[in-house]
Amino acid sequence: MAFSVPDPVDVSFRSPSAGRVTFDEMFRLIRAYVEEGMEAGFGEYNLIIGTDSCPGDETSFVSAVVIHRVGHGGRYFYTRHRGERIRNMRQRLFYETARSLELASLVSARLSDDGLDGLAVEIHLDVGTGGESRDIIREVVGMVTGSGFAARTKPDSYGASKVADRHSRSEGGAAGGVQTGKGAAR
Repeated sequence: MAFSVPDPVDVSFRSPSAGRVTFDEMFRLIRAYVEEGMEAGFGEYNLIIGTDSCPGDETSFVSAVVIHRVGHGGRYFYTRHRGERIRNMRQRLFYETARSLELASLVSARLSDDGLDGLAVEIHLDVGTGGESRDIIREVVGMVTGSGFAARTKPDSYGASKVADRHSRSEGGAAGGVQTGKGAAR
């Protein structure tokens, strides 16, 4: 079976608060959310990209885009695609990182084009020092930082380890908030 990778711009995203949206619609919703918050005096935002996977007969990959209004919740969008089964965890983690980098690059370019390049993008990686993934941390963090993005790992990588994870393990996904530590992302 060939492993094809869908272009994030051509796929639909889902959001518990907005339903099914295109990449362009997602971006407009993020922009409106930030502008609305800025007018209300909320100044600090994090734009987070994270990917998680769940192997089965095929491997389900979910990439999440989270706009976190620091201290005041947030919104998220996710997209899912299935590929051939990848049994090797190291390969899956590299692929998750590559998917997050691809999506982060598209989002960053769009931010820059729309005059929002002050909104930093960070990538959340589903790796940590306590599990099997500890042997790959330096490599995937190096991929991310070498590409110009900030990298977060467990326990601070809720974009991958909570939001994307939630939807990679269920077909329909739960509609509701995901606790981010300082607020709930919806």
